[in-house]
Amino acid sequence: MLFVQYPKCSTCRKAKKWLDEHNIEYDERHIVEDNPQADELKEWWEKSDLPLKRFFNTSGMKYRELKLKDKLPDMNEDEQFDLLATDGMLVKRPIVVGDDFVLVGFKVKEWEETIL
Repeated sequence: MLFVQYPKCSTCRKAKKWLDEHNIEYDERHIVEDNPQADELKEWWEKSDLPLKRFFNTSGMKYRELKLKDKLPDMNEDEQFDLLATDGMLVKRPIVVGDDFVLVGFKVKEWEETIL
């Protein structure tokens, strides 16, 4: 399992603690130092069954700076994946990638139902 996170993010720290408490093995990846590429993001999105907007960190400063709330509706999927691949801070985190699932954000109930 791959755990994509930003160490300074309190939600990511809670998610990591949850994984550790449940003795779940994972490979850790720093979302800023090793930003997901457009093709990875597209693969994760297809596996997740989530709307593409859920992959954007809508509460982040970068999202607001770029005024993406107004721009995203006019962008096609490839443009959105390319944009996400430019900066890890634009990507919602944490992300857990398993063989047959992808979870975006940390919701305990969802993680319990999917991972345990």
